[in-house]
Amino acid sequence: MPATARRAAAIKTPAEPEELPRPLPEPSIDDLRLETVLGALSDPLRLTIVRKLLLESEQFDHPCGWFGLDRPKSSLTHHFKALREAGVTRQRQYGLERRSQVRVDDLNERFPGLLNLVAAWLPEEQ
Repeated sequence: MPATARRAAAIKTPAEPEELPRPLPEPSIDDLRLETVLGALSDPLRLTIVRKLLLESEQFDHPCGWFGLDRPKSSLTHHFKALREAGVTRQRQYGLERRSQVRVDDLNERFPGLLNLVAAWLPEEQ
């Protein structure tokens, strides 16, 4: 089996818990634009965030601390906002904390195969 197929099968979509906070503003599925999504994914840090959510999710959604990124909070806030506004992720506010998840169903419907490519991407060695 090709490596891409193995990674595609490894995309995790944890079950949605009951009584979630409403999502923060995001584009509707009909408003998702390929160039906007690709623009958001063109940044290696954002691509890493999405890949980690796809392959390593332990819960339905995750706070920014879960990612273990060594960046200033203001930088991370910018990256998470860019992903949400492009329609790649969905964010919800839990008190003072925002949690993110990939919009797997919406992106698979609108751009079939895109998330498989993201899951198959390997970051450069640092």
